[in-house]
This record gives sequence, structure tokens and C-alpha cells, in this order.
Amino acid sequence: MGFDRRFSIGLALRLVMAMACLAALAWALMTPDLGAVRILCAIGAAVSAMALWHHVRRANFELARFVEAIEFGDLQARFARPGSDSGFDQLGAALDRGIRKLRDDRVRLQEASRFYEALADDAPAALLTIAPDGRIEPVNKAARKLFNRHAGVRPDDYAPYGGHFAATLTALEPGRSQTMLIETDIGPQRVLIRCASLTRLGGATRVIAVQVIQQALNAVEVAAQSDLIRVLTHEIMNSMTPVTSLARTASDLMAQADDGGDPLIADARAAVDTLARRADGVMHFVETYRTITRPPLVDRRLFAARPFADELAKLFAADADRASVHLEVRVSPADHRIDADPDLLAQVVINLLRNAADAAECHRDRPEVSLSIAAISAGRTRIEVADNGPGVPEALRHDIFLPFFTTKKTGSGIGLSLGRQVLLAHDGTIEIDSAPSGGALFRLTL
Repeated sequence: MGFDRRFSIGLALRLVMAMACLAALAWALMTPDLGAVRILCAIGAAVSAMALWHHVRRANFELARFVEAIEFGDLQARFARPGSDSGFDQLGAALDRGIRKLRDDRVRLQEASRFYEALADDAPAALLTIAPDGRIEPVNKAARKLFNRHAGVRPDDYAPYGGHFAATLTALEPGRSQTMLIETDIGPQRVLIRCASLTRLGGATRVIAVQVIQQALNAVEVAAQSDLIRVLTHEIMNSMTPVTSLARTASDLMAQADDGGDPLIADARAAVDTLARRADGVMHFVETYRTITRPPLVDRRLFAARPFADELAKLFAADADRASVHLEVRVSPADHRIDADPDLLAQVVINLLRNAADAAECHRDRPEVSLSIAAISAGRTRIEVADNGPGVPEALRHDIFLPFFTTKKTGSGIGLSLGRQVLLAHDGTIEIDSAPSGGALFRLTL
């Protein structure tokens, strides 16, 4: 190393000079009548000793500055001294390179830290940390959005999302997972909870990941239903097409053969005509249900809620069969805007209004239906349709969203199923509850 060689040479020269001055001083002291020489030798010895001390101290001083810069995080310090002697310019350059390397490493660490912070903050799963003292804190946006109905950092403070969930936060062991229902802004949602353990500041910190899987489960269920319906309708239509064709042909032939003189032929003609009509009816029935297998195409945009509700009210009032049903419409706030496909959403809501009116008319002398549109947190919208009819029994509340299932004598069983598909396409939910008046309450959140 150049600094080491030049520093050693400088140190040796200063040491030799100091020893020479000391030797000369000793000689002068031993020789009489050399007063002036003694003074000069003493001064030379003192100067050489100071030069030696300064030479050594300078290296120590530069190294001490370097250590202090690292200790206090001052990575902007400079040590180079161009033109200095005895290799200190090389020492300064080496120390500057060390500082620059530390500064570059810090920048890389900061960039990596910002990247991982952004990665965690934008992760789709809600992340919670549980400190050794039991303190629970949300880590990312998903957690702050999902768990926004409480105040506090203790497990009991998470009771608004379900007592079982609050207990699971402390009981779930690292490496384990669990599924459960929690209460959210858009109603009960099934979630998958995973737990991991990390070491932080000498203590074990647990990380809880909460992934909402309700939408995925609903989508899988609807997809399975659609696949089943697609297969069934395909097979039925393949089987019924020749039956329908033959029934029509037979009906035409019987019409030609029936001259009105033979009652047996007339009966056979009537039977064949009935068969042909029923075959056409089955084909129409199957074709109707094929619409369930085609997912809705969503043209999502912002639109005003008040005019949307007023238009639905006009469509409801235009139906003469429901003139006796009183419809109440509420929009809060009045200037609220909905982010959805207005045509698909109108189709779902008007179907719910008609179902509510039918239920109320059959149960009350004064049937009443209400439509409520309200803004909720995170820019979402909640739409509720309620009636004062008999309501829906608890045992049937899940079945009513299944294709073909209906409690109405003239129902097709596809309205609510299609409504569920529309809400899923909007990343929303549709659920049923009991209305304050005792009837059914359908709650749409999107």
C-alpha cells in the first residue's frame, strides 16, 4: 500500500532526526563551553519530537474522523487532502472510497426498503402484525380498508368483525391457516387467515394475512352452475330437436288426415298437437335458461343515483298490476354517484322491486316496498330493496340464488341467479336479510 510505505518512511525519517538531535544534545551537554550549541540542539530535539508527534497524531485524527462519520451517519464527510505529504493524500482517498461505498450501500438498502414497503402496502391480502406485547397494527392499505370499523390495538378491539375472529388473532399459531366468516362493510365475508412469525428487534412478531375469498368462492360456484347448465341444455336440445321436428311433421300429417269423420283420428290429432306444443315449450324453456351460462358484459361508469332511482320508480309505477303497492324511494346523499353498469343494475333492481311487490300484495292489505340507495365507505354504494311481505325463511336464503329455484308459482328461477352474476361481475355482493317490517330485504353492495 502506497500510504503505508510513505507513512513508514516519513515516520522513520522523523524518528532518526529526533534521535540525532537528542544525541547531539547529549554530546553538547558533555562538552564544556558549547552553550549555544546546547540551545540549538535542544531546539532541534524539541522540533523533531513535535514533528514526530504530529505525524502520528495526524493519522490517528483522520481515522478517528472516519469512525465518527460512520457512528453518526455522516456519509458526506470528505478526507482527501490533495498535495499532502507522507501518503496522507492516499489515506484520504481510501477513506473517501470507504465512505462512498457505505453511502452507495445505504442508497441501495433504502431503495430496497421502499420497494418492499410498497410491495407490502399494495398487497391484495390484508396484513396485520402482532407485537410480543399483544399490540395489533395494520400493515398495508388492504388491512386499513378491511378493518376500519374499530379503534384500538388489542385483540378485543377487533370484536366488531366477529368474536371468533378476535379470538383467532391471538390463538392462531405460526405456520397454521384457518377459514372463517367475518363481518365487513359489505356484510359477512369468508376469509382465509394465515399466520407467520418474524424476528424483529430481538422479539418474535407474528404476521397475520387475511385474504377475502368470498368473491372467489361465489365466482367458482356460479361458474360450476353455468357449466352444468351448459351441458344439460346442450344435451336436452340435441335430444329434443328431432322430437320437436317429428312432432311438427306428425301434427301436419294428422291435420291432413283428419276430415272430421273419424273421432279416433281427431283424438290422435289432438294428442299429436299437444305433443308438438309441449316440445316447442321445452325448447323455449331450455333456450331461456341458456342465458345463465353467458356472463354479463359490464360497461361500468359513474352516474347520478337520484335520477337512476326516479327512473326505476317510474318504471315500477307504470306497471298497472302493481298500482296498489306503495313505493318509497330514498337516496343519501342526494348527489351520490354510483360506479356501475346502469343498464345491468337497473335490470337487477327492477326485478327485485317486482318480486317485493308480488310478495307484499299476497300478504298485506296495504303492500309497501322501499328502495334505498346510500353511499358507504371507500366510495362504495349500498342498495336495499325491502317489502312488508312474509319474508324468506332462513333455510331458503341461500337456495333462492340458485338457478331454477323459485318460491313463486309462475317464477322461472333465473332472476335472482342472474342478479347474483351481475353483482359478481361488479365485484359486489347480494344478500338477503329480514326487513324491519318483517318482510324480505335484499342488500346489494358494489
